[in-house]
Amino acid sequence: VLVGLAEELASSRIMVGKRSINAEYMHSYLLSRLEGFSEKLKQQIKGVDLIKFKEVSLSWIGMAKVMGSFDGWSRGVSMSPEYDGFSTKFSTTLRLKPGRYEIKYLVDEAWHLSPELPTVGEDLMENNILIV
Repeated sequence: VLVGLAEELASSRIMVGKRSINAEYMHSYLLSRLEGFSEKLKQQIKGVDLIKFKEVSLSWIGMAKVMGSFDGWSRGVSMSPEYDGFSTKFSTTLRLKPGRYEIKYLVDEAWHLSPELPTVGEDLMENNILIV
């Protein structure tokens, strides 16, 4: 759209008051810059389709919320109950890009770590690690 607009402007002269300015040169320059930008953008987004989200299933015995670096520790994800005939566990599935994430479970306003996942850090800074 922007390239088309620049082409249209480059083919016309713009009059300012009684003086004519060389809009053709300015718009040709703009057009070449936009074309270069367009090509760079196409190259950058070409690889975006190659990045696939992966589903990561997490569970906890009891009501919990998963908090973590996957959303900047902001909102987290509430877990849903699942009854297996004996007990109720809570689970959720996160859709994440490949990478390394740190998480914790928030249970009754207290932080908890899963013994099933590796950890990093220590004391209050200790978190579970998810490698996707």
